[in-house]
Amino acid sequence: MSFQVALNFEDGITRFVECRPGETVAEASYKARINIPLDCRDGACGTCKSRCDAGTYDGGDYIDEALTEEEAALGYCLPCQMTPHSDLVLRIPSTSAAAKTGPAGHTATVAAVEHLSATTAEIVLDVDDRQALDFLPGQYVNIAVPGTGESRSYSFSSGPHRRQTSFLVRIVPGGAMSGYLAERARPGDRLEFTGPLGGFYLRPLVRPALLLAGGTGLAPLLSMLDRLTANPAGRQPVRLLYGVTTDEDLVHLSTLERYSAALPSFTFDHCVADPASTARTKGYVTGLMDTDTLHGGDTDVYLCGPPAMVEAVRGHIAALGVTPAGFHYEKFTPAAVREKAAVA
Repeated sequence: MSFQVALNFEDGITRFVECRPGETVAEASYKARINIPLDCRDGACGTCKSRCDAGTYDGGDYIDEALTEEEAALGYCLPCQMTPHSDLVLRIPSTSAAAKTGPAGHTATVAAVEHLSATTAEIVLDVDDRQALDFLPGQYVNIAVPGTGESRSYSFSSGPHRRQTSFLVRIVPGGAMSGYLAERARPGDRLEFTGPLGGFYLRPLVRPALLLAGGTGLAPLLSMLDRLTANPAGRQPVRLLYGVTTDEDLVHLSTLERYSAALPSFTFDHCVADPASTARTKGYVTGLMDTDTLHGGDTDVYLCGPPAMVEAVRGHIAALGVTPAGFHYEKFTPAAVREKAAVA
């Protein structure tokens, strides 16, 4: 039985290789023309030392100078010696360029464009080589905006097991993708994108998880939940806190309800910053967080939203005197906002 190994490089680019029975990760990588750091190939130098974020494996034979018992207990491994017992996710200590690889390119057809609200749209794609598109729930791609010569970054809102892929898009006045979706996008349009990219992805649930979303930062968390829904047995408690600015920014509440019904361990709440909101809870996600929400630190936090929200959450957690066991976050800023700031 073959296993899939995700190689996540320091520059955020992820490449996937297939590892056959008895084959080491290094052998599978080199067969795929991905030159991960390697020197001795005998477990003696430690040059290829990496960190395994997910999966089980046989670590192989190596000397203590290459990989100590303490390092192995923390999840470090030697790709030149390890053979997978399951699918794996490895953090490789080099850039993709150093490994003589780069992001994969894909082409797709627009299946649907749905305007979920005045501020948010969702685009659904049929990817030509869907079987070749592998990604980790939480990752993103760079999509070329038709007719502009520009590209924009969007996180998957669908799970890796879905035939179609989807993305949430924040509608920004003057935005390249916003303009395309509002004025020209039609089912049947052809798109190109590169990826997957990013180190923000779901790790194995070994403790309670707290998911925090701001605006369209909900997208990668939806991808994570979609993945969890596909395999719900024996899950740790998962709680999602979703914050937006106005009522019209709220999307996919029915989807979250559906996930809640499918995942007994999953609960969620939302809040709206606008004082005129009709939402039950007004304010920011920090108002929904306390030491109990964070399980006293025995939790993995996944946070995605605009920079101000990310920093506010980080500051709030620090003020509570809690240090989460795992803290993974991703900031996003609309391209139109970045360009305006650059000109100012």
